[in-house]
Amino acid sequence: MSELTSSNRTINPRAVPRTHRQTGRVRRAVGYVLLCLVALLFVSPLIYMVATSLKPSADVFTTPPTLWGSSFEWSNYVQAFTYLPFARFILNGVFVAAAGTAINVVVAVLSGYAFSRLRWRGRNLVFVLFLATLMIPQDVLVIPMYVMMQGFGWVDTFQALIIPWAFTALGAFLVRQFFLTVPQELDDAARVDGAGTIRTFFSVMLPLARPTMAVLAVFSFIAYWNSFLWPLVVVNDVEARGTIPLGLQQFFGQQGSEWNLVMAASVISMLPTVILLVVLQKHLVKGIVTSGLGGR
Repeated sequence: MSELTSSNRTINPRAVPRTHRQTGRVRRAVGYVLLCLVALLFVSPLIYMVATSLKPSADVFTTPPTLWGSSFEWSNYVQAFTYLPFARFILNGVFVAAAGTAINVVVAVLSGYAFSRLRWRGRNLVFVLFLATLMIPQDVLVIPMYVMMQGFGWVDTFQALIIPWAFTALGAFLVRQFFLTVPQELDDAARVDGAGTIRTFFSVMLPLARPTMAVLAVFSFIAYWNSFLWPLVVVNDVEARGTIPLGLQQFFGQQGSEWNLVMAASVISMLPTVILLVVLQKHLVKGIVTSGLGGR
């Protein structure tokens, strides 16, 4: 029996490997199909929004519903700018999001470096208290924040839209976790070369943190760009200092029946975030992999 078994194995040496290869190909094909179906499921609302933005108003609520209208109305995008000062809303949103993102990234990098590389008494306790602020919902902070802005005289100003949410524990946590993965030997080597703490931070640590900073910048920009509750509370003159969410609300209020124009305005409002993701996509992949992983 042993001889027969050994002879059978020598007769078909490639049978088992070929079977494994075929099984692997089938599994990969099934995996790709499932991924495409899931991606289509998530992208379908976006496709319908773009299609509706190009429909005539009479074709939006047809029975049975159709994806595309009888014609492509590119003028819907032009009308989206004429009914309301939508260009002003876009400029305000870009300014608020860019300024808030810049402050958030700078503060997060500095605090993350202090919490990870510097040794000082009570560091871990302060960091735990700092992280505890993440458990407080934003809705709970709206009234106290508004009272503070009123006391500062910042109601209906850009400062009120930018400053209160520019200091977040999430950014400090991401940067701290990344810095903890950097070997301590780099600090020691810089110290041997005569570099102090500030020089080590700018010359060694900051260049390494670019991917994490890119991830944090994207998260912060999207949070500012999509913020609705806080601008709704603190902004009185919507046409002068309103952002994209407030502008869409105003547009929907005046043109509630013109869903094609609402969808066109929504498509336009997506462009800045899409451009940001395309510009930073190389850093995002590496930053998502390294951020928040490891630690000592």
